[in-house]
Amino acid sequence: MNAAATPRRGLAGFGLLTLFMVAVLVGLGVWQLQRRGEKHALVAALTERTAAPPVALPPAAQWSMLTPARDEFRRVSFVGRYARLPDAMAYSSGSAVRGDVSGPGTWAFVPARLEGGEIVVVNAGFVENTMQDRGVQDRAVARLVTAEPATLTGYIRFPESPGLFTPAENRDKRLWFARDHLAMASALGWGTVAPFYIDLEKPVPESGIPKPGPLEVHLKDDHLQYAMTWFTLAAMMLVAFAIWARGRRPG
Repeated sequence: MNAAATPRRGLAGFGLLTLFMVAVLVGLGVWQLQRRGEKHALVAALTERTAAPPVALPPAAQWSMLTPARDEFRRVSFVGRYARLPDAMAYSSGSAVRGDVSGPGTWAFVPARLEGGEIVVVNAGFVENTMQDRGVQDRAVARLVTAEPATLTGYIRFPESPGLFTPAENRDKRLWFARDHLAMASALGWGTVAPFYIDLEKPVPESGIPKPGPLEVHLKDDHLQYAMTWFTLAAMMLVAFAIWARGRRPG
């Protein structure tokens, strides 16, 4: 075998491996740019929905046809009465859609009964520092539960799935760590509820607790940074291969 053949074969093999890795890195960069475009389109759509005037809540017959892609953050208005059922707390360390909410606290999830008898779960707003004092939310929610109907305006939201590391709920405190109103309904005996819940915008209770409010969509957008990282790594691999290959040339 020609002695020069082995180095050439090694050079070709490493070259093919380098080209493969460069193709993968460039593909990841292009994918991040595509995701950036999709994210911008999503932000534009959600911003338009949150800024639009509220419309009537769709009738129950249409609830199964609502989807996050088409209806998340859509502003709606309806008449309902908060039901005399146990409320639930959902832990929060802050909010990406409420600029007026920061620090630890909980969201107050309360079932509301419509004029037709259907139940829609309402996130009635934020309650600060409730992790150690369940009574703060109990007292606040008790003031909401009256026999009088109220016109509620808010945003359609869909349940949040618990992650791998999401703590389990504390049923004694009626405390959840994911905004999963369907799990709350099942555990607390609310009966059949709408497949979505409502993030309440108004009315604001006289006490200000729970604290509802308007939503502003601020989705994290690091895709350009990630794309540039992948493209830079691809360029560095090409440069490193060129330097290595040049050093293997016979003198």
